[in-house]
Amino acid sequence: MRHNKKFNHLSRTASHRHAMLANMAISLIMHKRITTTLAKAKALKKYVEPLITRSKEDTTNSRRVVFSYLQNKYAVKELFSTVAEKVGDRPGGYTRIIKLGFREGDAAQICFIELVDFDENMAKTKTAKKTRRSRRSSAKTAAPAEAAAPAEAQAEEPKAEEKAAE
Repeated sequence: MRHNKKFNHLSRTASHRHAMLANMAISLIMHKRITTTLAKAKALKKYVEPLITRSKEDTTNSRRVVFSYLQNKYAVKELFSTVAEKVGDRPGGYTRIIKLGFREGDAAQICFIELVDFDENMAKTKTAKKTRRSRRSSAKTAAPAEAAAPAEAQAEEPKAEEKAAE
């Protein structure tokens, strides 16, 4: 039975798993995006998000707790300065996992995990979300626009003819 076995062991011993997750967390904090397998990315998300939450409160104790997980003073400095500054108002959900497909060698599912606030491409392409998905509502809004366009074109044609006559 699987009682109380809630996290993925990733086919590693406990010490190997902790070291791997710490190294991946350091890479994520320093580079803002890393490519890995889906299982490792999901495990990393559970590992790094509490550390980012802890970094919002810049105290000596928080820094010591985060350092005990990461064991890298440069990553801790980056986390408490750059990352905490950007995610200060976000209530959670600091990472995003985007699936990329399957690895050719062993068909493992590959994805990249990134810090949400640091992706310039996603920030530039923000568009207004449509709440309704009904065809009827989009047809009603498109019909008046199409009807207005020919009327405007007809109004412009006589002006062009008048200019040509002069």
